[in-house]
Amino acid sequence: MRKIFFAALIISIALVGCKHSHNHEHDHEHEHCDHDHDIENQEHETSADIIHFHTEQQEKIDFSVELPLIEPFGQIIRTTAQVQLSPEDETIISARMSGIVLFSGNNLQEGQSVNTGQVLFQVSGTELVDGNFQTRFTEALNNYKKADADYKRAQELKIDKIVSEKDFLQIQADYEIAKTVYDNLRRNFGDGGQKISVPFQGFIKQVFVENGQFVNEGQPLVAVSKNKSLLLKADVRAKYATLLPYLFTASVVTPDKSKIYGLDELNGKILSFGKSINTNNYMIPVSIRIDNKAGFIPGGFVEIYLKTRSEKPVTTVPVSALTEEQGVYFVYVQLSPETFEKREVTVGLNDGIRTEILSGLDKDERIVSRGAVSVKLSQATGALDPHAGHIH
Repeated sequence: MRKIFFAALIISIALVGCKHSHNHEHDHEHEHCDHDHDIENQEHETSADIIHFHTEQQEKIDFSVELPLIEPFGQIIRTTAQVQLSPEDETIISARMSGIVLFSGNNLQEGQSVNTGQVLFQVSGTELVDGNFQTRFTEALNNYKKADADYKRAQELKIDKIVSEKDFLQIQADYEIAKTVYDNLRRNFGDGGQKISVPFQGFIKQVFVENGQFVNEGQPLVAVSKNKSLLLKADVRAKYATLLPYLFTASVVTPDKSKIYGLDELNGKILSFGKSINTNNYMIPVSIRIDNKAGFIPGGFVEIYLKTRSEKPVTTVPVSALTEEQGVYFVYVQLSPETFEKREVTVGLNDGIRTEILSGLDKDERIVSRGAVSVKLSQATGALDPHAGHIH
């Protein structure tokens, strides 16, 4: 009986040991499997940020890579500016005589292109009882002829000392006055009145009179502009007043948002900034002159980035190098000619052309500066199709 009891005890111990050994081996295998799975996930997560963008793909788009710039990057003031015609390019033509305005063509329209010397209209005084131009011209011509004859006669008499020096000087002065009046009328007026012509090539900014209207001498008739330069009038909030003395350049966005120009590209210059707040809108005005070569329309508004000087160098990249996903910004770092890494970066100031990088990028890492969106799309395609990115 005792032998039977010991045999059962030994069998029980053996079964328990076997079960423990089996469970231990199973747990170890499970842990090993979990460890392999974690490594696989880690490798998958790392490879997800690696994009293969082949040379054939790069050649089909506007693509380039470059190193970040280390440069001073001051405070940026983002605002809007109204586009105006530059006063230095504009002239107002006025009537030199009183009379009736007669248009040379069927009509004169604002915005109409004009050429140098082109006659726009004529101011005629022949219809007037008082101040008739033809009468004035005839009178000036007769005065000039008489003064010319008297002067020539006085020159002969002076040789023989028949006329005194005092009388001769008076005759000479009368001659010069009569000649000036006559020459002015003859030069600026034609048959029947004053011919209004354009002094330079440009366009009609504004017409102040109507066909057949009576005008007085000195009255403005038309404003003509060369349309070569423009004035940008920006309004800046008062909180930026202390930064305005340090303004040195700006970036201007085209009305259709298709391009951003640096001030140097437009041959621009910051002319002035206000020293006091405008009582109408409580803003400080800033005036900038630019060449009219980018399709800006006078009277419209543009977005502008005013930039101040700074001595502190920072890392910057082109705005076109950045892509954004739910408020997070990325650049694409070149690892090899056809391999790129998607890298999260922290951005700072932005002048519309370049953006400050606060962290996430080293100065010696090349990034995609143009074509970043295409690289991003290539990554999205590659996530769906393992063969994407290969050109067959």
